Amino acid sequence: MNRKNNFGIPVFIRVLLIIITIISCGTKEQKTLKLAHSLDPSHSVHIAMEFMAERLKEKSDGQVTIDIYPSGQLGSERENLELLQIGSLAITKVSSAVLEGFIEEYKVLGLPYIFVNEEHYYNVLEGEVGQKMLMAGEDIWLRGLCFYDAGSRSFYTKEKPIKEPDDLKGMKIRVMKSISAVNMVKALGGTPTPISWGELYTALQSGVVDGAENNPPSFYLSRHYEVCKYYSLDEHTSVPDVMLISKLIWDKLTEQEQQWLQEAVDESVEYQKKLWAESEEEALREVQKAGVEVYHPDKSKFREKVKPLYEEAKENEVLRPLVEKIQAMAPDIKTEDDEEKN
Repeated sequence: MNRKNNFGIPVFIRVLLIIITIISCGTKEQKTLKLAHSLDPSHSVHIAMEFMAERLKEKSDGQVTIDIYPSGQLGSERENLELLQIGSLAITKVSSAVLEGFIEEYKVLGLPYIFVNEEHYYNVLEGEVGQKMLMAGEDIWLRGLCFYDAGSRSFYTKEKPIKEPDDLKGMKIRVMKSISAVNMVKALGGTPTPISWGELYTALQSGVVDGAENNPPSFYLSRHYEVCKYYSLDEHTSVPDVMLISKLIWDKLTEQEQQWLQEAVDESVEYQKKLWAESEEEALREVQKAGVEVYHPDKSKFREKVKPLYEEAKENEVLRPLVEKIQAMAPDIKTEDDEEKN
C-alpha cells in the first residue's frame, strides 16, 4: 500500500506534481510569427529579413521566432495584406504601391520625382512623415514596421530605348496595380498595362507588353534582361518596400516582445541599405555583361511631363499636406535644369 500524506494523496504523486509545477514555471512560452513575401530568396530584402529573424531570436532568447515564406508561397502581395487583416498571417513585405489600394497616404510615394536625391528620400521615410505613414493603416489592422530601400524604378524595353518621354508613345508598359503608376505612364505618353509580377516574363516574351519599369536588382533577378535589351535609367519613382505586421497579432505581443521585434527590424533596415547598394552595382554590371544597353536620359524632360500629377495630388485633402511637407524637406541642390541655365 502507498504511503499517503495527511490529504490522502500518495507521496510519490505529490512529488511528481511538484516536479511538473517546477518544470512548467521554468518553461518559456514560445511564439512563432509567419512572414510571407513575393521576393526571390537571393534578394537583399529577403536576406535582411533573415537577419531580422535571427536577431529577434537572439534578443528574445528563442521566445519569439519568425518563419519566412518567400517567392509568393502564401499568395500575392495583396493577398498577404488581406491575410494580415484577419490575423491569419503575422508579417508581410509589399511594395508601397500595393498599399495605395488600402491606405490613401501611400499614393504620395508613387509621385514621380517626389524625392530629389537619396538624402531627401531617407530624411522623409525615417523622419516624422515616414513614421506617421507606417501607423496610417492601424485602423484597418495594418501596422507598419519599417521601410526597406527599393531604389529607383526605370524603364526597360524590348525594341528601342526610352531616351525621352515621346519614345513611350504607342508602347504598352507593364505597371504595378497602382493608380499612381498608371497615371505616371499615361502622363509620359505610354499605355500602362497592369500585370502581376509573376506573369510579366511571359508577357514580355509574347509581346503582350513592350516593356516594364523597375529597379536594377528586380530587372536582373527576374531575368527580364533576357527579353529586354534596353534599360533607360530615368529613375522616375523611388517606391520603397514596406514591412507590416497584423495589428491583431501585434496587440497580442507583450510590450517586451514588441520592443524586441522593433529593435530587430530597425537593425535589419541598416543592414539592408548596405546590401541594396551592393545589389544595384552587381545588377547593372551583370545585365550589361548579358548585352543590355544602359542609358541615362535627361530627367528634366520627364519631370516636366509629370507636373500635372502634382496639381492633381494637391486637390486631395489627404495628399496635399504630405506633398507640401515632402517638398519642403528637399535639400537645396542644383538640378539638371539649373546646370543647363549656367
